[in-house]
Amino acid sequence: MSADPTQVLAFDPSCHIFQSNGCGFEGPGLHSFLFEPLWGDTNGLYFNKPMLLALLGSIIIVGFFWAAFRKPKLVPGKFQMVAEAGYDFVRRGIVYETIGKKEGEKWVPLMVSIFFFVWMMNLWSIVPVAQFPVTSIIAYPAVLALVVYVIWMSLTFKRHGFVGGFKNLTGYDKSLGGVLPLVMTIEFFSNVLVRPFTHAVRLFANMFAGHTLLLLFTIASWYMLNGIGIAYSGVSFVMVIVMTGFELFIQAVQAYVFVLLACVFIQGAVAEHH
Repeated sequence: MSADPTQVLAFDPSCHIFQSNGCGFEGPGLHSFLFEPLWGDTNGLYFNKPMLLALLGSIIIVGFFWAAFRKPKLVPGKFQMVAEAGYDFVRRGIVYETIGKKEGEKWVPLMVSIFFFVWMMNLWSIVPVAQFPVTSIIAYPAVLALVVYVIWMSLTFKRHGFVGGFKNLTGYDKSLGGVLPLVMTIEFFSNVLVRPFTHAVRLFANMFAGHTLLLLFTIASWYMLNGIGIAYSGVSFVMVIVMTGFELFIQAVQAYVFVLLACVFIQGAVAEHH
């Protein structure tokens, strides 16, 4: 039995503007982010397309760095040079600049891993056949943000003790006088609740919105490909190209911002409280 094309694509490919069959424009929505299991069923264990892309992305990243550094050379080849440039960008451009060389060196492997994982998960959006950013599923940014949050909190209390850690998280400064309780309350909720939430949602929302816009213009290009609508279809297709280029930029920026914020949290945890 052949597969229903509406289950494979994000829209009905037989539907065009100015047709008399009564079909209308079906824009992207939440249904565009839901996938049938490739294995198992939704009532139990299952494995779907975003999970497959996350697994493949992880294998690609590990394979890339393994191939680049398994036999490092004093004069690097092109492959090793690209890997070293990426690693050095995160190390010097993010970690050292935010945490400092002395404290930051131990966190470089983790931050490099998070950066390239997030970037790869974002890049799936513009890869043919895949065409879906894994980070537009909130579970993935949430787990990454949770990992950073656990490290941040544990490092804060390990470095400063319970009382010192509490002061660190609440911005305790007795020179504030009467407004100190208000400031401490705001800082506590900001650091303990709001920051980890926005850390995850910022990545998720950007990828969700970007993918929705790409789908919107892609579907519109096909839908208007009929009669006089061909002219409008061309404009919509140009927007697909423009949005794809813009998404390439946003995907890299969001990976950068996610790691930058993770480093900011860790820097706050290791900073001496005055």
